Amino acid sequence: MTERLGPDAVAHAAALLWGGALVAFPTETVYGLGGDATNGAAVAGIFAAKGRPQFNPLICHYPDAEAAFADVRADERARLLAARFWPGPLTLVLPRRPDCRVDLLAGAGLDTLAVRVPGNPMAQALLREVGRPVAAPSANRSGQVSPTTADHVLEGLSGRIAAVLDGGPCPVGVESTVLDLAGAGPAMLRPGGVPVEDIEALIGRVGRALPIAAAAGTQSLRSPGMLLSHYAPTLPVRLAAERVGPDEALLAFGPPLPGAAVVWNLSEGRDLGEAAARLFAGLRWLDAEGARRGCTGIAVMPVPETGLGAAINDRLARAAAPRG
Repeated sequence: MTERLGPDAVAHAAALLWGGALVAFPTETVYGLGGDATNGAAVAGIFAAKGRPQFNPLICHYPDAEAAFADVRADERARLLAARFWPGPLTLVLPRRPDCRVDLLAGAGLDTLAVRVPGNPMAQALLREVGRPVAAPSANRSGQVSPTTADHVLEGLSGRIAAVLDGGPCPVGVESTVLDLAGAGPAMLRPGGVPVEDIEALIGRVGRALPIAAAAGTQSLRSPGMLLSHYAPTLPVRLAAERVGPDEALLAFGPPLPGAAVVWNLSEGRDLGEAAARLFAGLRWLDAEGARRGCTGIAVMPVPETGLGAAINDRLARAAAPRG
């Protein structure tokens, strides 16, 4: 059985991680599936629990920048970004140090490592108690919708992991922005909780990585979250809907289109922050409720491609991608 733990059980959760077990925990973005990143067996257990392709690297979580930069080489840009956005929803891909503690499997055998300092107080307490880097992809089965509550975690992973720390709903709702600083110039590998405009205001122009279709064709992805068919509900997803049929569920943004069988509104007031926080819960609910009502698919109203809208649209594009 998977234990549901409260805030007073952080020490117990840390002991489980020390022993090589897997513990899901809340961050400000989504729930992460944590394992001791220095323990190869624990890292392999993460892949097994998720059914995750092993060429997709994991993000390693730390309590502060000093701890993170003990395992990777940080340049001036990395330190500027860490000072501005950590703790917070930004992941940096940096070169591994020769004495890096993290098992190579966590980085998919690459010479780089994705590192982040989450801002959630429960995550902070857990990471300080563990005293080791914790590898933690989203706490869901690979390809399914990312979890923003402990109930979501248990729906997909109950019986497959030791415990979940229940810290309530995640406020951001989409994963961290992933920024590659290991190449010739900074490149955004995945849009997320920190808008690229905010990053560029600090370090200048940021390049864009391969489109997700091209990224899916390589076996050496530098970032988590770059698989083409990802965050995918069971029902097919149709983007940029201008009308909706009576046999479709609707993921609305702003005033909903008329005629849908069932509706989940990301934000009636068209607030991108609210929409991001409600995205994964909405996809999950529409998938289940739509199937219960006999819907043939999920129609998605357009979301602006600005700020957090870029991250929302990235997730929706993955949800709508053809299934392999």
